[in-house]
Amino acid sequence: MSKLGDLGARLHRGEVGYDFIGNRKIWYGLSILITITAIVALAVRGLNMGIEFQGGAVFTTPKSEVSVSQAQEYAEEASGHDAIVQQLGNGSLRIQVGGLDTAQSDQVRSELAKDMNVPEDKIAAEIVGPSWGEQIATKAWTGLAVFMILVVIYLAIAFEWRMAVAALVALIHDLTITVGIYSLVGFEVTVGTVIGLLTILGYSLYDTVVVFDSLKEQTKEITKQTRFTYSELANRSINGTLVRSINTTVVALLPVAGLLFIGGGVLGAGMLNDISLSLFVGLAAGAYSSIFIATPLVADLKEREPAIKALRKRVLAKRASAAAKGEPLDAADALSVDEAEAAVVGQRASHRGAQEHRG
Repeated sequence: MSKLGDLGARLHRGEVGYDFIGNRKIWYGLSILITITAIVALAVRGLNMGIEFQGGAVFTTPKSEVSVSQAQEYAEEASGHDAIVQQLGNGSLRIQVGGLDTAQSDQVRSELAKDMNVPEDKIAAEIVGPSWGEQIATKAWTGLAVFMILVVIYLAIAFEWRMAVAALVALIHDLTITVGIYSLVGFEVTVGTVIGLLTILGYSLYDTVVVFDSLKEQTKEITKQTRFTYSELANRSINGTLVRSINTTVVALLPVAGLLFIGGGVLGAGMLNDISLSLFVGLAAGAYSSIFIATPLVADLKEREPAIKALRKRVLAKRASAAAKGEPLDAADALSVDEAEAAVVGQRASHRGAQEHRG
């Protein structure tokens, strides 16, 4: 078995583990800091909205000796507006200029043909109205709202309302970070970006639900045992699915990284940048939030319940009693094999220890 596979098996059996729940204040603080940074970036820099949302003209020129910087200068001089120029894979240039109508675009097209020394009929021009972008944005917001509502309803029915709330917070966390990154790096927000943002919601939710499913199994009839607190079982759930979450995220990130750094960076494919950045940041943020935000938040909410509070007191009192008598902790935990089986599924090692103690 590989080292990673062996580690995953040991994490699943509870033989090793990291205290994610115990250090949750660190993760909360880190997430709050990142979220504040994203909000400040949005307030100060704003988003670089694509031409689909603000309207304007898109010019596609044939391959020429003109550089990207020269073409940008020509376009801005001809139009009087800021221009975004991207070099396409075949050597042609894609020039975006916002705020132009049909008459203005014809004039800019003519000026570009002269400056770049190419035939005017070889420059393709496309006019985009801002109303189309508004429709796309409205539909995207509507889809996002419907998605969030359905997610909350489903998780509340399949699990419980606390998990639904935690998952919703994690999704909002992921979206905020992704949008903040767009503001910081200045990437253009296009229809591809919107598609990417809506896509990452499913990935983020998948990781969260995997941990929640494990937690639900491990906490069945939790109040009938006195071996573990709810937070401890939540921590075991995270550790038990940790390697799976990492593997899933890495496998998903690799092709997206190829799109972002090779397709977008090396080949200069603009649309790939728009969609791949949102996917890359969103997938990474989703994996982070499912481990460090969603499950710790569920544990925080659950520990407020009277029954779970009482369980925690019984568990700690039992351990304190065992320590006062000088008994090993396993001896105190081995009072009931049924309790052990109800507390943690698959804890065979602990179960064998309990039998040996009785013997």
